Amino acid sequence: MRVGSRQDATAHYSAVERFPRYTMNIEIIMPQMGESVAEGTVVTWLKKVGQRVAKDEPLVAITTDKVDVEIPSPGAGVVSKILVHEGRAAPVGAVLAYISELAVAEEASAGGPIAAMASNITQAMPAVGSPGPRPEAWYSPSVLHLAEEHGVDLSQVRGTGPERRVTRKDILDFIGKEPSVTAASPRGDPQTSGPAVEDQIFPISHLRRTIAENMVRSKQTAPHVTQIHEVDVTRIAGYRETNKKAFSERTGINLTFLPFVVKATVDALQAHPLLNASYAHEGIVVRKAVNIGLAVALEDGLIVPVLRDADKKNFLTLAKESAHLAARAREKRLNPEEVQKGTFTVNNLGAFGALIGTPIIVQPQVGILGFGKVVKRPVVIDDTIAIRSMAYLCLSYDHRLIDGAYAGAFLNRVQANLEGFDVSIVE
Repeated sequence: MRVGSRQDATAHYSAVERFPRYTMNIEIIMPQMGESVAEGTVVTWLKKVGQRVAKDEPLVAITTDKVDVEIPSPGAGVVSKILVHEGRAAPVGAVLAYISELAVAEEASAGGPIAAMASNITQAMPAVGSPGPRPEAWYSPSVLHLAEEHGVDLSQVRGTGPERRVTRKDILDFIGKEPSVTAASPRGDPQTSGPAVEDQIFPISHLRRTIAENMVRSKQTAPHVTQIHEVDVTRIAGYRETNKKAFSERTGINLTFLPFVVKATVDALQAHPLLNASYAHEGIVVRKAVNIGLAVALEDGLIVPVLRDADKKNFLTLAKESAHLAARAREKRLNPEEVQKGTFTVNNLGAFGALIGTPIIVQPQVGILGFGKVVKRPVVIDDTIAIRSMAYLCLSYDHRLIDGAYAGAFLNRVQANLEGFDVSIVE
């Protein structure tokens, strides 16, 4: 559903005969900020009605459960109308505001006739859902909804967000001080499947609900199979231990196992392109680009930012971009394009101590590789026992497209790449 109408607004503007050069022709659209994101909330308008904005200049700050981002202006002109005000949510594709190009540049002054006309139009045509002046204590829609749902007086909640703003976590922490009580059945029947009186009930966040829906959809869409191979990463582990301090001082990032796995995976995907594909009604779509999604754990869920064109980047670039993507993901500062168009996903299971996992495929991809915790243990090599750094490679794949033999060949390639990794390329 689109908010407002370009035709209606243009007709209204043309009725203002004193300013025939003022034409509306640029729409500011709520962008798609992730495949699972259906709407966004306007946090702050960086330009007000009547103010001039340059092309690519930051115009509005948007937030979702996954990304906080500033949207640049697609063109130069004057902000003529704001349809979705601060604190209001809008679906992807909705018109947030209009920018009007000017025939005469000096008419763009914020204090000039254009600003006055825009102000009159705004009063004559109030935006849908305009909340009026922003109160001093401002709360996001999700915070207001959560507080209303649990009967929480927001003035009693201590905010820990930016500028002491109350966050969802603050409310959940506040609720957690007193357990919710579930009423007993009127007939006195035991509620064996419901919560007990002493149990606590926490609401399902939008992010968690979205993750749940995506996981169920993936399992219902693709028949999952997980295949596990063992890999000896002693060579890489030894190099890391010896060089991680110098690497950090030289690059400013920690040398983890992740870029080694990404590099080995990219090579294997090029050799086995069906795992860099998707299964569609039109047929098997083999992706030319190799865009690696990196599963990043957040406080209340996870997100998969995308490392674009990974096949065209050297080891150091992969390491730096992986670290920066993960950091921005945790800070909710990803750009919309950074969570789109992934073709294959890598999940560092070992970051939280897991040896083995069976990850769920990110649709519409056909594979996801989990890399387990690296541990030293005894291994038999040529009839002798040696202490080696070992890990597990866990590949979940869509059995509609990928068979066990193909998956095994892919894992063998990744394994060989890691076990014989040329550490000289790290430099």
